[in-house]
Amino acid sequence: MKKPLLLLFILFTYTSNLVNAQNIDSTVRHAASAFMASGPRVGLSLGIIKNGQVYRYHFGSTQKDINAIPTDQTIYEIGSVTKTFFSLLLAQAVIEKRVSLSDDIRKYLKGNYPNLQYNGKPIQLVHLANLTSGLPDNLPEKLPAFKNMSPDSQTFERKKFHDNFTRTQFLTELHTVKLTKEPGLNSAHSNTAAQLLGFLLENIYGTSYDALLIKYITGPLKMGNTFFTAPTTKQALCAQGYDEKGVLMPEIPKDAGSAGGLKSSLADMMVYMKYQLGEKNTVVTMSHKPTWGNPETWAVGLVWQTKTHFDGKRDIWEMGGTGGQSCLTDLYPERNFGIVILTNESDGKGEAQDRLSDMAETIYNELYFTASQRSKEGFGFSAAANTLLDTLNKYGFENAVKVADDLKKQDHSFKLLEGEMNSLGYKLLNKSQKEKALELFKLNVNLYSASSNTYDSLAETYENMGNKVLAIKNYKRVLELNPQSSNAVEHLKKLEKE
Repeated sequence: MKKPLLLLFILFTYTSNLVNAQNIDSTVRHAASAFMASGPRVGLSLGIIKNGQVYRYHFGSTQKDINAIPTDQTIYEIGSVTKTFFSLLLAQAVIEKRVSLSDDIRKYLKGNYPNLQYNGKPIQLVHLANLTSGLPDNLPEKLPAFKNMSPDSQTFERKKFHDNFTRTQFLTELHTVKLTKEPGLNSAHSNTAAQLLGFLLENIYGTSYDALLIKYITGPLKMGNTFFTAPTTKQALCAQGYDEKGVLMPEIPKDAGSAGGLKSSLADMMVYMKYQLGEKNTVVTMSHKPTWGNPETWAVGLVWQTKTHFDGKRDIWEMGGTGGQSCLTDLYPERNFGIVILTNESDGKGEAQDRLSDMAETIYNELYFTASQRSKEGFGFSAAANTLLDTLNKYGFENAVKVADDLKKQDHSFKLLEGEMNSLGYKLLNKSQKEKALELFKLNVNLYSASSNTYDSLAETYENMGNKVLAIKNYKRVLELNPQSSNAVEHLKKLEKE
């Protein structure tokens, strides 16, 4: 009797996997079609790992106006996802006891840099990797003026400049940097920090960071299509990149290096994602572990960004953009699910990257939640937010403050997050449920009275509802808490003139 049962199990497993693959195919094609139709898109490659199964998809073309569908071997620029490779190398150096994350970076810099500290607090290695160094986004901070040139021409001139911007010049410019706040406090994107980390790793190991990548990552993982410069034999595999107007963009400048200079293929990135998802290696788990921020809402590990998704699972991601290409790698380790998206289109505002993020979220939600679940008012929000909504719909939104207080008394772990309440309020406001939205914003002010943003949202809602007096009152409160709020200043000028 065992053989028929085994055969039945195999048939069931095969059928289940086939249905699952069909669901994934349908979901991906739907999301990809929406993305390709949302702008002057050119090409798209997308890969998914779900419970160990691998799925790969390609759309559009590697070049505009010709039919050249991307393949698993098509090579894209991955932008800031490059930084995650160097977070692994930093973690490797820690594991090998070559460095400590808390080390003053000047320990590994040749020369004297008294400027790389603020009030006696130096920039540490961890600050270079978690976006809190306080270093400017790029060096030099001011580029030569490219007069009488179109924006597109300026892009090519900037590439020429940075192609010839040497490490010596970079380090000279580094001497001129002035920190305006203590390192480790505030998070802000910095290519300068990532480039510097690459140089420091070279000093720490006594070899080039290209060689380090091959030794520790691309070599062991057999990622043969991942490099800074594509060899002549693989140039034909490289996708051409375009801006939001469909204008051909130059390759990323040579000096991008460890900040964003890597190129890779979907096949290689799937191998890399599988390695990251497994979290079997200490260097991977170290790079994922938050070193700044709040893991519930948004935190940063070593480059990787992370938050607790509304379903309670960790969401770990990094995205990158160059002049003409965009990339997203998104991981859910507890579900053994991940998605990589590569496209040869970008823009200066990061909108292409945002659309990749939207696409990844759509795919995840459709694969893990039913249509009925996705249609609920509180879908996409935490269990606490949904409990609040359900209770308010029963007892009335005008009782929001009391209801929230009662829920907290009943369960001391009950917590409403400021950002989530703000997003939920705007969701209701955009659905023309103004009174409900108003009560949620009032609740948020009650919960987070020291936050200027809660008053700003409340003021906008009063303004939207035509209550000029209370709108002005709350915008003034915003300025008391945050005198730099340009939004409050602009709205007050408008309201006080009426």
